[in-house]
Amino acid sequence: MLSVSQTSSYPDCPTPFNLADYVLTAGRQTPDKIALEICGSETSEAYTFAEIEALVRRIAGALQYHGVKPQTRVLMRLGNDLSFPVTYLATLWLGAVPVPTSAQLTQPEIDKITQELDPDLTVCAGQLPVPKAVKCLLWSDLREHHVEDTPAPHLGDPERLGYIIFTSGTTQGPRGVCHAHRAIWARRMMFDGWYGLLQTDRLMHAGAFNWTYTLGTGLMDPWTMGATALIPAADTRAVDLFSYLNKYDATIFAGAPGVYRQMLKKKYIPKLTTLRHGLSAGEKLTPALKQTWTNRTGVDVHEALGMSECSTFISGSPENPAEDTCAGWPQPGRRIAVLDEAGHPVLRETAGTLAIHRSDPGLFLGYLDAPHAAGDWFLTGDTVSMGENGAITFLGRDDDMLNAGGFRVSPLEVEATFVGLDEVQDAAAVAYSPKADTTVIALIYTSNLPIREEVLRAHAEQMLARYKQPRLYIHRDVLPKGGNGKLNRKALRLALEKTNGQA
Repeated sequence: MLSVSQTSSYPDCPTPFNLADYVLTAGRQTPDKIALEICGSETSEAYTFAEIEALVRRIAGALQYHGVKPQTRVLMRLGNDLSFPVTYLATLWLGAVPVPTSAQLTQPEIDKITQELDPDLTVCAGQLPVPKAVKCLLWSDLREHHVEDTPAPHLGDPERLGYIIFTSGTTQGPRGVCHAHRAIWARRMMFDGWYGLLQTDRLMHAGAFNWTYTLGTGLMDPWTMGATALIPAADTRAVDLFSYLNKYDATIFAGAPGVYRQMLKKKYIPKLTTLRHGLSAGEKLTPALKQTWTNRTGVDVHEALGMSECSTFISGSPENPAEDTCAGWPQPGRRIAVLDEAGHPVLRETAGTLAIHRSDPGLFLGYLDAPHAAGDWFLTGDTVSMGENGAITFLGRDDDMLNAGGFRVSPLEVEATFVGLDEVQDAAAVAYSPKADTTVIALIYTSNLPIREEVLRAHAEQMLARYKQPRLYIHRDVLPKGGNGKLNRKALRLALEKTNGQA
């Protein structure tokens, strides 16, 4: 049997359509229900569905006053708070294009994105790096702006550009991933295929507001269902999340594998009285970590495999848990294949490249200002195999992309940052696992003499977001390269493993 799977058909997105209006529709049935609670150890902030929609409408009115209209590109430079999802929805409400970005990005990184994006304006919190030559609107001013009549949602073709997110690609700089308004409609495939999400749920996500994993799984999807979103305050420690789960009656918990790993450092784990199950995405959840979590908490965790171009599309779920060695199954409505180098489906139980059919309603429109790729399949770059029962087993990446705490990081971007130092002649960024369930970025560099590590770290802090910064620096006289002069990162990874990360 060939490695092709289409579990079921999927209904077309309604038209005309607006992503923000759709997300807020379910909450209108229960306007006084808590939509969002920002959880703290002493106090919390809570907002009803009616309050969230009123704020979205007001911010949309303020943005419209400042000239925002359909397809205006709005760069978001906001912190880990309510301003982030509200600005995102308010921009989409107008048919404009929000571009959410991490608060961790440095000025050089924002300048690179700005050069590629050419935004019309920025909405900022005041303390984060912003583009120097782009009109900037302070969130606090927008919130205080008096709006006589709030605008109606801009309805249109669900295929039109909705939002852009930037992700590291196989090229040196960040790539703009363009999604249509219909992307939110396609996320319904996750409700049963991964979440087991109910309107009565209280879903706690451990990530920051301004992480796209949190924005989708932690906020947009619960609100779409009319469920409550719980987001821990920005200063919350991972080991404190157990008490939050009970204090705030969480029924579903979501986080990256690193969060689960940090939580398990707690010696005494209380009985989780309301939690039904956990969700994991962003990087590979190892079987050992999954089993340890289940053994110590008595609660299952369900993994999902995805990417910025399509969110998650392979997963286990409460109704259909994944087997120990596999990531899960194609979600209902997905058409997935495992292809050989010629683009043909391989036999089941055979390794190949995971691909998504271009008819998938959740697949992105394309990369910013790049021509559409030809062919019926979008290649993810993941090496997998499909079992006889359709289960997908993750085997690794086809390229050299790094994964740092759930964020994709291009090694070329990291390397270019350090080659810019006068002393560094050449550099290579690779993934290294110093211990089980932990992966860091290691930088191997050449120079006439070893450079003091504090100098390298200071340069990284100035130029790169924290999740892109190497945690290990190694000096070498020469870097291994193939006959074509191309850097051999595989050889470097193997050498690191043999020497346990030593020079």
